[in-house]
Amino acid sequence: MPTDSVGRFLAALDPRQREAVEDRPREEQERLAAAWEEELEADDELDTLDELSPPAAESEAARRVMDREV
Repeated sequence: MPTDSVGRFLAALDPRQREAVEDRPREEQERLAAAWEEELEADDELDTLDELSPPAAESEAARRVMDREV
């Protein structure tokens, strides 16, 4: 399991989104990973989901970040 924020963010993405993010410059990947971490910390709804399923909460936060990118 990846331990850095970019690796964790990439792991939380669905395969198509992961591939698209991997093609971006490292700085962009880091920006998206930071937004993902902020989403995880800021949303109370995700806190509840995290208690039940941490991978599901991470995936939901990643989806939200990528939805804002479109």
